Amino acid sequence: MAKSALLKSSLAKKYWMAFTGLFLCLFLVGHLAGNLQLLVSGEGARDQFNEYALFMTTNPIVRVLSIVTFASILFHVIDGILLTVKNRKARPKGYVSFKPSRNTKWPSRNMGILGTVILVFIIIHLINFWGEMKFGGLDNTVYETANGERVKDLYTLTIKTFQDPELGLVWAFLYLISMIAIGLHLYHGFGSGFQSLGINHPKYNTFVRRVGVGFSIIVPLLFAIIPFYIYFVLEKI
Repeated sequence: MAKSALLKSSLAKKYWMAFTGLFLCLFLVGHLAGNLQLLVSGEGARDQFNEYALFMTTNPIVRVLSIVTFASILFHVIDGILLTVKNRKARPKGYVSFKPSRNTKWPSRNMGILGTVILVFIIIHLINFWGEMKFGGLDNTVYETANGERVKDLYTLTIKTFQDPELGLVWAFLYLISMIAIGLHLYHGFGSGFQSLGINHPKYNTFVRRVGVGFSIIVPLLFAIIPFYIYFVLEKI
């Protein structure tokens, strides 16, 4: 096994990759719980989601978790790229083609491609929403809190993005493609994370595998439903 370019100990790399990967799974669940509030309609939907967004951007504990999340993503990206490059350089020069084993599933053979799609999605997602929240002007999307503080109205920004008559459906399909990539990435990575932590026993393997398959389908599917629901079902604003 090739050693990590970031962590010289392959054992340390294995555990760190597993912990950060499983932490990111927890982050997805929390992020999904917040985003599902976008499916709520009615008079209080805007205030409810904006209060959630304000809490997520101002709470000190959440800020620390955000730093940990970004650090985890950065580690996965950099270490994955360097490991891929190192493994390719280690192949004999005489190789004309490389045919992976038939027992190796497609997601595990193409984690680099899936990771690239996910990385591009994260960058676009951050620019469109997080970047706009942090660095964009208030414009006409302003939310006034109970304390009278004027902050960015993330609810209106999000709804208008996915209800845009020209680009709304484009964003929705890009979101869908990204969720498929995340689902395939999770399909391989969920079980691998537990194996790396030593949780690999015939008594538990079937259960972990089934949970991993369910997680890799349900979580991305719920994420993918949101933009299409906003475009086709939610009342236009």
